[in-house]
Amino acid sequence: MTTPDRTPVKVGLVTAASLVVANMIGTGIFTSVGFQVKYLDSSFALLMLWAVGGGLALCGALVYGELGAALPRSGGEYHLISELYHPSLGFIVGWITATLGFAGPIALAAIAFGDYTTAVFPSLSSVHLAAGIVVLCSAIHATSITWGSRFQNAFTGLKVLLILVFVASALQANPSHTISIVPDAKGLAEIVSPGFAVSLVFVTYAYAGWNGAVYIVGEIRDPQRNMPRSLVLGTGLVTVLYLLLTFVFLYTVPASEMAGEVEVGYLSGKVIFGDIGGQVMSLFIALLLVSTVSAMVYLGPRVTQAMGEDSRPLRWLAVTNDRGIPVNSILFQMALSLAFIYTSTFEQVLIYAGFTLTLSMILTVAGVFVLRWRMPHVERPYTTWGYPVPPLVFLAVNTWILVYVFIDKPTESLVGLGIVGVGALLYLVSRWLIFDEASPEEAPAESSS
Repeated sequence: MTTPDRTPVKVGLVTAASLVVANMIGTGIFTSVGFQVKYLDSSFALLMLWAVGGGLALCGALVYGELGAALPRSGGEYHLISELYHPSLGFIVGWITATLGFAGPIALAAIAFGDYTTAVFPSLSSVHLAAGIVVLCSAIHATSITWGSRFQNAFTGLKVLLILVFVASALQANPSHTISIVPDAKGLAEIVSPGFAVSLVFVTYAYAGWNGAVYIVGEIRDPQRNMPRSLVLGTGLVTVLYLLLTFVFLYTVPASEMAGEVEVGYLSGKVIFGDIGGQVMSLFIALLLVSTVSAMVYLGPRVTQAMGEDSRPLRWLAVTNDRGIPVNSILFQMALSLAFIYTSTFEQVLIYAGFTLTLSMILTVAGVFVLRWRMPHVERPYTTWGYPVPPLVFLAVNTWILVYVFIDKPTESLVGLGIVGVGALLYLVSRWLIFDEASPEEAPAESSS
């Protein structure tokens, strides 16, 4: 496979990092703390939980930085796994990532945007608002990379600013309880408890998206330098913001009131902003979700574009306009997202896909060992700091998560493996179409990678 320079307009470090931040921060941090306090009582242990989650994400970012810098082509896990293992594995991961990894989550974030907006403006249609934000973001990113980058940077900056304002406002609140974040015997014991391990599953989902910049590495200026930096900077910033938000939730709402509650952000908003706290938090989260939708609309089509460049039956997805934008891939992703929005049948599918998406990240991170073994002479302008500790930590923890999920949700896990099987079948069909259309002399040779 080649490393094409497909885009005349390149994005810089700020845009790449903002895509990482926007791709990570959604509703997870505002909804999962209520489940964690069911297992952990210590505020210190809860803060350490999010610090460990950030460290795990950083381990993945460090490894992806080396892989993306050594193999600088857009397409994310599809491209990396195709190069490091085999095109068949890359194809399977690619179609899962493009559909259930991007189109589905775009719809989910858009629906959440519509729900939070109509909580303040009930006369509006939640479904149409969800569709509208997807169409708007798709139109912007299909028109201009420059304006798309500005739109992304503006709303990501607004997202960070709103979180900081929320944190600052919390310091002026007068909560009815007190907390201590100083480590004690109870907190240290909870860190090694089964409840801490179970809670880490929720945290890893909230940190999902730390690999955002690798999907557009071919469109980043000086990718060997800026892509790793964007992953590390974006992940580091989100870790700090998550720790601040977790502290605010613990500071403003007693753990007994949060336990088992999904709308932790709403409960905290009521303490901070009074009677209008619900409306304030609804608009707050709705605005946060704009940059989340925008980031995924930007990133997702780069996967199908790369797949189209490598597969004749999917060649139409690789078509770009005169600005180098994969318009067909953007429209394809938009159509899938709108279908999910208007049918509202995708939520269970996303649960199934979570298993396979985690599996693909494990496969990709393990690829750093394959890279150093199979391609010892490839130029590596960036290498994983602390190697081999970060990839080993990432693989160990995420493998444990997969085992836990398989034990806890065997049906969903088996369906996830079934999705892998469907991807393999689609790959075989695509290869059959290629060889059926071409003569033996014209049939393309299988990539040696």
